[in-house]
Amino acid sequence: MKKNPFEGIHRAGWFVLAGLAATGCHTKTTSAAGPAMQAMPVHTVAVTLTPVPQSDQYVATIKSRQSATLQPQVSGVLTHINVHSGDHVKAGQPLMEIDERQQQATVASLLATERQKKALYDYNQIEVGRDQQLFEAGVTSRDAYQQEQQAFQNAKADYESSVESRKAQQQLLDYYTIRAPFDGILGDIPVHVGDYVSPSVTLTTLDENQDLEAYIYIPAEHAGELRVGLPVNLTDNAGHLLEQTRIDFVSPQVDSNLQAILAKAPVRETPETVRNAQMVNAQVIWSTKPMAVVPVLAVTRQSGQTFVFVVEGQNGHFLARELPVTLGATVGNAYSVSSGLAAGQRVIVSGTQFLVNNMPIVPLGG
Repeated sequence: MKKNPFEGIHRAGWFVLAGLAATGCHTKTTSAAGPAMQAMPVHTVAVTLTPVPQSDQYVATIKSRQSATLQPQVSGVLTHINVHSGDHVKAGQPLMEIDERQQQATVASLLATERQKKALYDYNQIEVGRDQQLFEAGVTSRDAYQQEQQAFQNAKADYESSVESRKAQQQLLDYYTIRAPFDGILGDIPVHVGDYVSPSVTLTTLDENQDLEAYIYIPAEHAGELRVGLPVNLTDNAGHLLEQTRIDFVSPQVDSNLQAILAKAPVRETPETVRNAQMVNAQVIWSTKPMAVVPVLAVTRQSGQTFVFVVEGQNGHFLARELPVTLGATVGNAYSVSSGLAAGQRVIVSGTQFLVNNMPIVPLGG
């Protein structure tokens, strides 16, 4: 068979084209891969175990062990109010006065009656002494003497009764002056001079504002944990610590309405810090246990889940490995971690917003 003279040329050209195509493809693939990802320098800290309080928070009410609602013990018209709301008063200090003229008239009338009966009593006392001498001399009969003795006893009893009646009414005069029962701070004074007041009317309140207690109602399901001596941290609404104290009373009964147990803790702060009837937050610490603790800067959040990046070594290099964690209570400027981390692991605390899982890093320590 006769060979085609151009066949070798065509075959050679095909191989050349194929080689050029292969070379072009290889060049394009290498260009697409690009340079390797640069390792990012990051600061890290080691995870340590720290004692973390296991606690619950409740609303507590500050109450004074000496707090009184002042109401009159007699009825009448207010003639003087000697103080103002918020005044610091001393025990026994006159606060208000009720018109006592009618009571003074009653006492004066009883005093006149008392004097009259005293005169009769004195007369009978003289008479019984005279009749005794006559009886002993045989001038007067026994019956006459005994009748005089009976008249004397009646006059004496009548006089003594009038004295006690006068004293009772005279003591009532003290109730027309309202005095402070103890040192303290006055509350609101809703009454005015000229008002008619009676024992059912509130004149004002008086709070010692010392020797205070925090009343904490704790759900009954914690009855097994609740005991005297548990630490309590009292804070205001802004989270500022007011006082660290301890429970010193636990009620033996459950409040049937709240299904809670009353616990009390003493408050020794000054009146400028807490006041009677103030609402505060009470953190009751049940126990403490060692937990992993990480700085706040180490924690990231995605779709409601919390994560940290930890350092992981691989073939002599370091990667940022993203781990989901469960956070516990805050400890200063750190979070406690109840699950997801172990002591000794190193967490990344800088540049976390730029990290992705398995990204190369250069740990700088911390």
